[in-house]
Amino acid sequence: MRSAATAIVQAVDPELDDRLQKLRVDLPGNSPELIAKMRDSGISLDFHPMRNDGAIWGFLGNLLFPMLLLGALFFLFRRSSNIPGGPGQAMSFGKSRARFQMEAQTGITFEDVAGIDEAKEELQEIVTFLKQPERFTAVGARIPKGVLLVGPPGTGKTLLAKAIAGEAGVPFFSISGSEFVEMFVGVGASRVRDLFKKAKENAPCLIFIDEIDAVGRQRGAGIGGGNDEREQTLNQLLTEMDGFEGNTGIIIIAATNRPDVLDSALLRPGRFDRQVIVDAPDLKGRMSILDVHARNKKIAPQVSLEAIARRTPGFTGADLANLLNEAAILTARRRKEAITILEIDDAIDRVVAGMEGTPLVDSKSKRLIAYHEIGHAIVGTLLKDHDPVQKVTLVPRGQARGLTWFIPNEEQGLTTRAQLLARIAGAMGGRAAEEEIFGSDEVTTGAGGDLQQVTNMARQMVTRFGMSDLGPLSLESQEGEVFLGSGLMSRAEYSEEVAARIDAQVRTIIEHGHALARTTIRDNREVVDRLVDLLIEKETIDGQEFRQIVAEYTDVPEKEQVFSLL
Repeated sequence: MRSAATAIVQAVDPELDDRLQKLRVDLPGNSPELIAKMRDSGISLDFHPMRNDGAIWGFLGNLLFPMLLLGALFFLFRRSSNIPGGPGQAMSFGKSRARFQMEAQTGITFEDVAGIDEAKEELQEIVTFLKQPERFTAVGARIPKGVLLVGPPGTGKTLLAKAIAGEAGVPFFSISGSEFVEMFVGVGASRVRDLFKKAKENAPCLIFIDEIDAVGRQRGAGIGGGNDEREQTLNQLLTEMDGFEGNTGIIIIAATNRPDVLDSALLRPGRFDRQVIVDAPDLKGRMSILDVHARNKKIAPQVSLEAIARRTPGFTGADLANLLNEAAILTARRRKEAITILEIDDAIDRVVAGMEGTPLVDSKSKRLIAYHEIGHAIVGTLLKDHDPVQKVTLVPRGQARGLTWFIPNEEQGLTTRAQLLARIAGAMGGRAAEEEIFGSDEVTTGAGGDLQQVTNMARQMVTRFGMSDLGPLSLESQEGEVFLGSGLMSRAEYSEEVAARIDAQVRTIIEHGHALARTTIRDNREVVDRLVDLLIEKETIDGQEFRQIVAEYTDVPEKEQVFSLL
C-alpha cells in the first residue's frame, strides 16, 4: 500500500493468462476494519509513508533568508575588524598602533645620511649611549630623555630616525602623531599609556614619533578653547615622558616642521632636552647628498656634482634626490646611456618651475615677453650688488611664459641693504622694459608676481630690518599667525600715523628701484635690442654668453665667480 488513502493492488487474472495486474484503488478516509479484514483474508500488505517533498523545500526556504542575513552580518563584522577603530576592535580600541621591531632592519645607517653632519653627530651620541652606557654613567652624565628634530620638509628628519634605528640595535617603536588622536575623548591618552607600557617592558628602547605637532599643539589655543581629545592626549604624553614615575631607559625621538605651534611644557628640559636643527644643506652638504644619490645612477664623466650643487641653492635632500631621479627619467626617455649635463639642466628647470610648455610662436607677444625677461637680466647684470644671471629663456614652464634665473651667493649668509635694493630694481626690470619699449599703455599683467615680490621685500626692509627713514625699529613680528582667531584678537603694534609712514617708505623704496631699472634700460637700449633678437632666435641664452655680449657695449661690474653647468 502506498498510503492510507490510496492503495495499489497487485493481482493475478486467470482470464489474462495469469498475468500480474496493478490497480490503483482509493480507500475511504477512516476504514481501520477494512485493513483487519484484508489481513484475515491472507492478503499481503505493506505500508509506505508518502514523501512530502513540498514541506521539505518549504522548510529550507524559510531557513534561507535567516542564513543569508547571518552571513552578511558575519562578513561585515570581519571587514570592520580590519578598520582602525571599527566595532571589531572594540576591545583593542585604546591599544597603541605603534610599529614595533625588536631589531629594526631599516636598511639605512649613518653612512646613508649626508649633508647634515651636525645633526648626525648629535644623534650618534644616542647610539653610543645605548651600546656603551657605562662611558656616560661613569662620569655622572645622563643621556637626554628626548630629542626633537626640527627642520623644513624634506631635510632628512625621518631618514635620521631610520638611521638611528638601524645603528642602535635595540627595540624600536615608530608611530605618527596623528595615530594617537581619535574622535572619542580619552582614546589617545589610552594609546599613549599602552605605548609607554610596552616600551618599559622592552627597555632600553627607542620611540620615534613623526609629525608630533599633530598631538603636541599648544593647549587652549584658538576661538572657543582647544580640542579636548588632543589636549588629554598631550597631557598623558607629558606625564609619561617626565612625570611622577619616569621612564628610565626610554629615549624618545620626535620630528616636526612646526616647532612654533608646540606646547612649551613639551619642549622643556626633562622631556625634550635637545632640539636638533635639521636645516637645508649648504654647498658642501649638497655635494655630499648628490654623491650619495649618484651611487646607483649612470652619470657622464663630464658632469660635475659641484656645478650641480652650486646651481641648486636652497634645495633639500629630498629635492636633490628628486632632481637626479628626474634626470634619470629624462635620460631613459631620450634613449641615452648616461645622464648628461643637458638632462641635469632640464631636470632643475622642471623641478623649480614646472613642466615645459608649448613653445611660443614668433609674434608680438613673444617679443614683448623677450623684452620683459631681458629687462630683468640686463638690470641684474649691470647692478654691482645683484646676483649674477645664470640663464634667460623663453621656454614656458608652469605658469611662467619666460624665465630669468639668477645664482644667489649663499656663502655670505647675510643680505645687505644694497643687495636688497638691487634685487628690487632687478625685479622691476621687466615692467620697466615694457614701459620703455612699448609705452605705459602696453604694459601687461606679466609683472604681477614681480610686484608682489618687491612689495613684500620693501615692507620687510621697513618693518623688520630697520632699513628706512623710520630708523632701526622692528614693527612687525616675524612669525605668522598660527592659530584660528589669533588675527582677530591681536592688536596693531603701531599707530595709524606710523602705518601711513610705513606705506610711504615702501612706496619710496619701490619707486626708487623702478626708476633705477628704467634708467638702466634706457641707457643700454642698443644692447637690449640685440639681446632680444638673439633670445627670440635661440630661445635660451646662457649667463656667460649674456655677460660677454653686454661687455661689448658697456662695463660689467665684477661679481662673485659664477659656476655654470655648461
